[in-house]
Amino acid sequence: MPAGPVQKTEQAEQQAAQDAKVQALLATPCRDRIKNQKIVVLIGEDRNGLVQAVQSRFSPHFEAVNSRLRELGLKTYTQAQIRAQVAQAEIDAYFKNDPDAALSASRRLAAQYILRGLISTQASRNAVVNLNQVRISMDFTLTGANGRMISQANVENASYAGADTSGMALTLIRERAEELVAKLYSDYCQKAASR
Repeated sequence: MPAGPVQKTEQAEQQAAQDAKVQALLATPCRDRIKNQKIVVLIGEDRNGLVQAVQSRFSPHFEAVNSRLRELGLKTYTQAQIRAQVAQAEIDAYFKNDPDAALSASRRLAAQYILRGLISTQASRNAVVNLNQVRISMDFTLTGANGRMISQANVENASYAGADTSGMALTLIRERAEELVAKLYSDYCQKAASR
C-alpha cells in the first residue's frame, strides 16, 4: 500500500528530527581523542532468553555499526580478525557478563574499547491489517579495556514487513545504527571531558 502525502510528510519530519538528533550528539568535539583508537565490536542476538553470539551470523548487523565507528575515526577489527584471536568460548562468556572474558579479549586484540551489542528481534503477524510486522531492540554497552563502562545506548524500531522479516529487521537496524553510534560517541566525549 503506497504512502499518502500526509504519511510522507510525517516520515520526512521524523527523519529530519532523527538527523538533527544525530548531528547534535556528534557535535561534541573530541574526534581527535578517539582517532585511531582500537575498538572491538561483538554482537549477539537474544532469542527467547538465550544469547546467540557466533559472530559470523551477524556480518550485516556488525557492518551497520562498524562502518559508522570507522567514519568517526576509530580503528575497528574485522570479524575475521576477532575470530582468529578470540575463542568463541570467550565471546560466549562475555555475553554472560563475565568480566574476565572481556578483559582477555581486549588484551588479545590490544583494543582500547569493547562495544557489546545485544539485538532482540521479534517478528509476528498483525491480524488486524493481515501483514507481518517486525520489531527490533538494540542494547549496546561501550566499555574501556579495563572493563569500566563508558556508555550504554538503546534504540528500538518497528515496521510492517513482507515475507522477508529478517531483511526488514536488518533494514530497521541500519536505520537506527547512526543514532546509536552517535549516542555512544557523545557519552564518551562528555565523560572524557569531565576527567
